[in-house]
Amino acid sequence: MLRLLLLLPLAFLVWPASAPAQQRPLVTEDPESVGAGIVLMEAGFDYQRDQHFPVSGLTGHLRSLPRFGVSIGVSSIAEVQIDGLSYDTLSITNRTRAPLSHLLRASGSSTSSWSDTVVGAKTRLLSEGGVRPGIALRFATKLPNAGNEEGIGLDTMDFYNTLLVGKTVRSLRVVGNVGLGILSDPTRGDRQNDVLVYGISFARAFAEGAEIVGEVNGRANTRRGDPPPGTDSSGYVRFGARLTRGLVRVDAALVAGITARDAGLGVTTGLTWVFRAFEVP
Repeated sequence: MLRLLLLLPLAFLVWPASAPAQQRPLVTEDPESVGAGIVLMEAGFDYQRDQHFPVSGLTGHLRSLPRFGVSIGVSSIAEVQIDGLSYDTLSITNRTRAPLSHLLRASGSSTSSWSDTVVGAKTRLLSEGGVRPGIALRFATKLPNAGNEEGIGLDTMDFYNTLLVGKTVRSLRVVGNVGLGILSDPTRGDRQNDVLVYGISFARAFAEGAEIVGEVNGRANTRRGDPPPGTDSSGYVRFGARLTRGLVRVDAALVAGITARDAGLGVTTGLTWVFRAFEVP
């Protein structure tokens, strides 16, 4: 299935169409902002099989709803983002000894918690034109909303600094992300792990308002030896489609983990609404 997800996007690269800036179901950030005074609201549902949590020792099937996020265009080149507002429920299939498994309050077959919220902002540095790609910077902080007592969260605060590059070639939109993630050690307050964060995505329309999309997105551990638990390499492949009608877009995608510690095959689906909320002076 993973090979299928990697190969299928290539079949669509020869199809003609237009491709606007990318949003759900992709997580690779486009350098283009939503626009001055524009608000983008999105909500969705995620389901991931065999998700492992190495800090708590839990493994199970994870459901996330509503996966709410909002982006607010504060100028023509910048936006503020709030993502990850969701309630997560894990159907537990296995328990193992782990660094913080003694803190667990979940004794039954399931556990649930609010997910970690990510607050960030991105600013376009260079507009796209000719052979030149669009370039932007994004800063984001993950807040510790999900406690480690439920076994889903790490109860840590992380920081991300990412360079965003995007280019439309004829009818194909390609976006790349690369940057640094500073991840706190959930077992020690005086230690962190610096990881390389990356992402590459494409969007190709095959009919009016309809697109095929895909990406590879994740992080790579840079520490020698064993990294702190919960901060090791991780990545996912997404492949799906989205349909836009007016100000509303619906999407769906298959999701598959890349590393042995990532979740198995999953699905994500959602809705995006874009509207003008205010005038920027």
